[in-house]
Amino acid sequence: MWRFLLLLVWTWTWSWTRPELVRIPLRRSASIRSQLRADGLLDQFLKDHRPDNFNRRFAQCFPPGTPSLRLGRSAERIYNYMDAQYFGDISLGSPQQNFTVVFDTGSSDLWVPSSYCISQACAFHRRFKAFLSSSFQHDGQTFGIHYGSGHLLGVMGRDTLQFGGLTVLNQEFGESVYEPGSAFVTARFDGVLGLAYPSLADILGKPVFDNILDQKTLDQPVFSFYLSRGTNTSSPEGELLLGGTDPDRYQEPIHWLPVTAKGYWQVKMDRVLVQGSTSFCPNGCPAIVDTGTSLIAGPADDIIRLQQLIGARPTNIGEFHLDCSRLSSLPTVTFVLGGTEFTLPSQRYVRKETYNNRHLCISGFQAVDIPSPDGPIWILGDVFLTQFYSVFDRGQDRVGLARSRD
Repeated sequence: MWRFLLLLVWTWTWSWTRPELVRIPLRRSASIRSQLRADGLLDQFLKDHRPDNFNRRFAQCFPPGTPSLRLGRSAERIYNYMDAQYFGDISLGSPQQNFTVVFDTGSSDLWVPSSYCISQACAFHRRFKAFLSSSFQHDGQTFGIHYGSGHLLGVMGRDTLQFGGLTVLNQEFGESVYEPGSAFVTARFDGVLGLAYPSLADILGKPVFDNILDQKTLDQPVFSFYLSRGTNTSSPEGELLLGGTDPDRYQEPIHWLPVTAKGYWQVKMDRVLVQGSTSFCPNGCPAIVDTGTSLIAGPADDIIRLQQLIGARPTNIGEFHLDCSRLSSLPTVTFVLGGTEFTLPSQRYVRKETYNNRHLCISGFQAVDIPSPDGPIWILGDVFLTQFYSVFDRGQDRVGLARSRD
């Protein structure tokens, strides 16, 4: 179980109305997949959400006698939330009502549970009480966000949002009234604050960062993420910085990549190398930089081959395990973006967990087939972003990556 640290919020002020940099501390939690395993619910959850034909499709990839493949298959957004790991604090309303949210570059909506929510998941999380807020405005509209495991349904409203010392007036957000599935029950966060482009929003109105830009409360139209894997206890677990970058968190230079489609933070990936040899995406392919996804995901055919190359073996619940005693001998995996190589050693792409008093080494790669027109696509999630500091620049529509300081 991850150790949670509550960090002080530091706000550097340019003037009374124009802060230069706004820091939002992030806490790290075991992924929801890990929590489901610890609660003995993972096997049943995956059985409930995997199509039968997916097993048949990949059975030929392994010789007889190996465990059958049971990887779930869905649109990308189920992975935004099922495996979400880093979250921070916000408040809504007057007086303030506090919530924890995933700051997610893979979606654009802000939502939290409603006091009228009827799902079991809401009973385990803080719920927004609109009737207690003097600044709340109800607009009467409903919304639905579709996941591979069901739907999130709710109603829209506007209220005052505060986080990291910032105040965002008349922010559109969703109150969920129906949250299906066991994944939301075990989630350590209450809701999600999306930081992708407006075209990705399911809730009407402007996303949070667009409202911040309109209200001109930042020095630069930029935000950046530092995500720690926890190897250095003197470093924070994570940090979202609004308005710029923190050179103390990364090593120069920042490598800039132009955004190729303004929905997700999507860039072009040149190729993927395993131990220096081109294995995947040889002619280039799209990739998204996604803080709301724990793993690195890619097209199923490619990921199955990659698992074979690193020596990962499938389990009967859809995960790929490795021999923990062989980690030092596993190959490196390199993502080439903008001509620059971003290399992950095995210590970075293998997740270590303890279950029933034994150590598990689990591959940090996940098969996700995103249908057209968005897919096929690779997702560079937290397994990648704990190695590299990430910068999201709305002013010049580009993503920056630099090696993080541990």
